[in-house]
Amino acid sequence: MKEALGRVGYLADEPAALVAYLAQRLGKPILVEGPAGVCNTELAKAISRATGRHLIRLQCYEGLDEAKALYEWNYRKQLLRIQLADGPSESRPPAPTPPADREAPPEPSGSAEGRGQRWEEIFSEDYLLARPLLAAIAATEPVVLLIDEIDKTDQEFEAMLLEVLSDFQISIPELGVIEARTHPIVVLTSNNSRELTEALKRRCLYLWLDYPEIERELEIVRLHSPEIDEQLARRLVEVVHMVRQLDLKKPPSIAESIDWARALLLLGADDLDAAVFERTMSIIVKHRTDMDLVAQRVGVKLGGARLDVEAAG
Repeated sequence: MKEALGRVGYLADEPAALVAYLAQRLGKPILVEGPAGVCNTELAKAISRATGRHLIRLQCYEGLDEAKALYEWNYRKQLLRIQLADGPSESRPPAPTPPADREAPPEPSGSAEGRGQRWEEIFSEDYLLARPLLAAIAATEPVVLLIDEIDKTDQEFEAMLLEVLSDFQISIPELGVIEARTHPIVVLTSNNSRELTEALKRRCLYLWLDYPEIERELEIVRLHSPEIDEQLARRLVEVVHMVRQLDLKKPPSIAESIDWARALLLLGADDLDAAVFERTMSIIVKHRTDMDLVAQRVGVKLGGARLDVEAAG
C-alpha cells in the first residue's frame, strides 16, 4: 500500500499506509486528524488514485444538513408532474413556491385511486436528488467517500452519519432502506477544532497526521518539484520549519512549501537569502501580523550559511 500511494505522488509513512490497507480489508472508515495543512485530505485523494476508485467528496461546513449531505426531493419536477397529470386549467391558482425544508408538494387532485398512484410516482427515484452520501451508497462501482472537515459540523450531523458508517445504508421514509451496492472506502478528516463524539470515533480507524520531519518534507518537496537544487530545497524546508515554530495564526502547510519551491524555480533563485525571503515569504505566510513576526524572527537569521532550526523556538 505504501508503494501504491508513492506511485501516485503521496509519500505515506508506515501508520498512514497501514491504516489505508486495513480500511480496505476490514471495511472500516478512516478518521484522519491533524493540524490544517498536513495533507489529510490528500490522503483520501491518493487512495482514490491508487485504487482506481472514483472520489466523491462531501465538504463539511457549519449548518450542513441532511438535505445537502444525503438527498432531497426535486420539488419542481414533482409539481410539474402533478400539473401535467391534472390537465390544463385556466382557473388553477399559481403554483406555490417551494418550501424552505423538505415538505411534500401539494397533494394531487382527482380520485383517491389516481391520487395514490401519482403520489407513489412522484416519490420514486426519478424525483430524487442524490447528494454525496447517497451517491456513494448507491454507486454501482466502488468509490472513495471523502467527508472533509467533519469537525465543522455539529453533533446532530454526526449522529446522522452513524447509520452510514455502521451499516453503509440510508433510510428514506418514502422509499425504505437503500443499502450500499459496493463497499466504499470512507475517509473523514478533522483539523481538531472540536472534540468528535465517541460514537463516531468508535466506528473508525484512527490516524493522526502531523507536520513531517525535515527529511520527510524534503522528500515531498523534491517529489513535486524535482528540478529544484537539493541544497536550495533543504534550505527552504529548514526555513519553513523555523516559521512553524513561531506562534502564528496560520503556520505554513506542506502544499505552501511546494508552492514556494515552484515559485523559486520560476524566479530563477539559486539561494534563499534575506532578500529573496523578504520578497517571497507571502507564499507561506498569509496574515499581516504573522509577516511582521516572521520577518523579525526568521528574516534576520538568513544571512548565515547554515540555519539552526531550533534557534527560532
